[in-house]
Amino acid sequence: MKRFIYYLTMLRSRKMIIKEYGKDFWYSFKKDSDKLFKVVLSDTPDIGKSVFSFNYEYAPSYVVWYRTMREQGLSEKQADKLMWKMNEKMLLTVPKPLLGMVGKTYLNSFRKKAKKHMERQKNGLHPFDWEIQYQNIDKNSFEINITKCGFIAFAEKFGAEGMLPGICNIDYMISYYMGNGFKRTKTLGYGDSCCDCHYELKGKCPIRPTGNLK
Repeated sequence: MKRFIYYLTMLRSRKMIIKEYGKDFWYSFKKDSDKLFKVVLSDTPDIGKSVFSFNYEYAPSYVVWYRTMREQGLSEKQADKLMWKMNEKMLLTVPKPLLGMVGKTYLNSFRKKAKKHMERQKNGLHPFDWEIQYQNIDKNSFEINITKCGFIAFAEKFGAEGMLPGICNIDYMISYYMGNGFKRTKTLGYGDSCCDCHYELKGKCPIRPTGNLK
């Protein structure tokens, strides 16, 4: 899955990146990213049966893209913007009419696994896993407080701390396109004590957060 995410997103983003930065940038970006991806992937451990296993599949790609963009001379702001667009290209590989169904299926699966995850974390989790507190509210909504983020630990290991909080804001984009309700007032990537996430299977969400932006 990690390879699939990386190569499909690169393919989907090619024209956009060339239009934005030119062919020379694209070829250099692709060459260096492909090389770094092999290194990062070979040093990416399996975190086991985590409720965040699917999220973790993106971690190597995020680190590689961010580091390569910065090495190619992009500022943090430019790298955040480009990674946002790449994520959008990847997400919209799924036809828009199907995104709502995908979103509800994912959230229903997540809430079913969240309690088991909380039981597992009592015995200790992998250093790159997420620690959470889960609370069911009703049939349409639930909340999780994330007190430890696997993306942060992974980014620190590979020297890509700057990719946060940019990638944290992708949660809004995903919820927006999938028709899920989502809001958050605290974010670990911004230096807060937790990510206090409120989810609704059916609801509304702005495509970007309206509060503390990077």
